Amino acid sequence: MATFEDRVLYQGDPWVRVDTLPRLLAEGWRRTLMEGGVVSVVRTPFQWSMGSPVIEIETGGYMGDVGLYVPEVQLPEALVLLGFDEEEEAGAESGSSGAEATRAEDAGPGGGQAG
Repeated sequence: MATFEDRVLYQGDPWVRVDTLPRLLAEGWRRTLMEGGVVSVVRTPFQWSMGSPVIEIETGGYMGDVGLYVPEVQLPEALVLLGFDEEEEAGAESGSSGAEATRAEDAGPGGGQAG
């Protein structure tokens, strides 16, 4: 299973990982977030992706585990939209407090670029 940082700097802003999950499930969650007005990004082991690359999915591109990230300021909204309860939200916030962000540009292939 791929591992992804809990908190990163992506395009100059702090983003937090909502979960690590299979690509198809992550894309479904992204649609839910988008409909609720929350921006999200998926990180594969190879790159960052702001859009849902349907062609990649249809042609059998990377379908393994991905990290689903949202801007830190939108985390409470994202958790509500995805149906996480307040206890889980409080645990996520306490787990990420004081955690130093990792620069997306320094976090491996993809160079922090959406693609």
